[in-house]
Amino acid sequence: MTTKELNSFFKAHLVPKKLYKVGGKQNKRICLEKSGNGFDIYFCDNNKKIGLIHVKTEFEACKVMKEEIRKMMVSLYGITWAMQY
Repeated sequence: MTTKELNSFFKAHLVPKKLYKVGGKQNKRICLEKSGNGFDIYFCDNNKKIGLIHVKTEFEACKVMKEEIRKMMVSLYGITWAMQY
């Protein structure tokens, strides 16, 4: 999965844009951004990276981001998409 595909997945599954930012940083969202030799996934709070996860590949980054957003959707709204392995 690529970041473009991840954005399409979130849109298709009606994930509110206020929860995430793919390809950059935005306050009060889970973010996925390219960082040096890999990708960072984290919650942005006042430009601080909270709960930072660093992975090497775009595929891994998308997988982690998708799981973090899935958990947030369950926690906030009690809904999610079907798990695919």
